Amino acid sequence: MKPTIHPQFNTDVVVTCACGATFTTGSTAKTLHTEVCSQCHPFYTGKQKLLDAAGSIDKFKKRSAAAVHIKAAVKPKKERKSRTKK
Repeated sequence: MKPTIHPQFNTDVVVTCACGATFTTGSTAKTLHTEVCSQCHPFYTGKQKLLDAAGSIDKFKKRSAAAVHIKAAVKPKKERKSRTKK
């Protein structure tokens, strides 16, 4: 392998989670930040925790209610007359 084309591998990189937990690992980056780790993830902790990003569930419910309202307000299309040759 060519020595000049590979990034520098750091063996003691500190990973910081949003919950405050830290641990060390190896990486090419100098520091790493995560939002969820094994100490706060619901699968590992057994606690039910809703990870809702910016109210995406509420946004979806609002959009679907607006779509139903719009569909109810639209006039039905007229039937087209069919042309038949005599």
